[in-house]
Amino acid sequence: MSAPRTALARLGDPELREESPRPPVPRRGGGFGSLTPERARVLMLVAARPSAITMLVIFILVYGTLLAAGSPMSGTSGAIAASWLAVHQVPLVIGKTGIGLWPLLPTALMLWLVARESAVAADSDCETNELGWVVGAAVGGPLLITAVCLAVADDASALVPLQPPHTLAAFAWVLGLNLLAAAVGIGAVRWRDFTDLLPIPLPDWVIPGLRAGMLAVGRLLLAATVVTVVSLFVHWSRLGETYRAAGNPVGALGLTVLSLAYLPNVAVDAVSVLVGGQVHIGPGSLSLFRIEGAPVPAVPVSAAVPAVPVSVWWLALLVVPAAIGVLSGLDCGRTSRDRAAAPWATLTAAGVAAVVVALLGAVAGGELGTFGRIAPDLVVAALVFVWLAVPGYVGMLGARWFGGPAVVHDEYEDDYYDEDYADDEYYYADGEYDDEYDEDEYDDYDEEFEDADPDAPASADPDADGGWYDDEDLDGALEAELVDDHDEPAAAVKSAENPDIVDAEVVEGDLPDK
Repeated sequence: MSAPRTALARLGDPELREESPRPPVPRRGGGFGSLTPERARVLMLVAARPSAITMLVIFILVYGTLLAAGSPMSGTSGAIAASWLAVHQVPLVIGKTGIGLWPLLPTALMLWLVARESAVAADSDCETNELGWVVGAAVGGPLLITAVCLAVADDASALVPLQPPHTLAAFAWVLGLNLLAAAVGIGAVRWRDFTDLLPIPLPDWVIPGLRAGMLAVGRLLLAATVVTVVSLFVHWSRLGETYRAAGNPVGALGLTVLSLAYLPNVAVDAVSVLVGGQVHIGPGSLSLFRIEGAPVPAVPVSAAVPAVPVSVWWLALLVVPAAIGVLSGLDCGRTSRDRAAAPWATLTAAGVAAVVVALLGAVAGGELGTFGRIAPDLVVAALVFVWLAVPGYVGMLGARWFGGPAVVHDEYEDDYYDEDYADDEYYYADGEYDDEYDEDEYDDYDEEFEDADPDAPASADPDADGGWYDDEDLDGALEAELVDDHDEPAAAVKSAENPDIVDAEVVEGDLPDK
């Protein structure tokens, strides 16, 4: 028996909400013909908007730089094409200098745009079998622009010293980065659809561990950024030397922008140093235990690289990853049901953080001309796992011993009732489907229900007790079991468990008419 949604159901009673499931939505097919104009417009935005914003910023920066430097505009198209490829971390050869170390900040902003558009397109209105269209749109737009940029770079090589990159490498970088961003965006809002495809139920410690791992990575990057900024102030004299070499205010502004763009790269390298690993700078290296000198690029952010011998007090920085590991364990202990003998959430957090840091290290490093390869050591992933697993286990035990039992938040129930039931297209008026939510109408229902007398006897006449409900409210509030094929209402009996909910059973059909 399908009952319309009334003011009583909107009061938030969990028992009534369980008995009033969300009405089924007609499902569309997954073929090309199933795409409505509205869905096609959304997919077009996914494919075009992040790329259009990225290209617009590139246009402004390229033309602004050329105008400020007084350079000719003949190589503008090649510079724009090279900038698009650089944003996607594609290695390029400019003149005789190979560059594979590109700033991460523009790449992170571009991927954030892709993830955001993918998340918006994969909302509750999107069917599961339509998510492939969202992924295709997210990677299709950038791949199309990459093909154009490769052709432009090939033509511009006759005017500017730009060698066209390897075609497969360029498409692989663009495809991989945008596919990762689309997967993150879609997974953030539809991860339950992916878990439903698993052959076994997802353990309850996976999601808390995943979130704790991502939060630990954010804490590591934040701590590394703070250490980098502090090191910049400590080496203030070297920072001033790089700005004096700029020559004019325009050059100083360019160095500042370049340093900010490379700041995430330096933060990823600083994470490797904080956990006890190494950062390779050409033939040299940097760690908390040893420094092997090597030339560094003449940009302000490179002043954070210490040029003095290693000090013993540097080892105190190892407290930072240990503290972050303990905090990660506390997060796992508060949000998962792990026992002391089964710290699976803690291990999951450590594994997730290790994988993410390894990926960041691979993207943040690369060749930089005569300076050689600048990148963190590959062992940093193992170090991150150890720092989050061992102190994390201590933090998880502390949460169990001193924090009481874990409080696991049932997000499925909250999302199902608070978001889906709050959606306008699932409100009903007068017993019929209505995709336009009339706020005034349902506010009237709420006022009538609040003014009602809970002790008033039920009556066959809906207006006999003051008119505090009508026929539609009665049908929505009563859960009835039909024994006989008659439509006459029966006497209402209040539930013993909840006096605010009325249960009725029609036992015979010879009741008096209204």
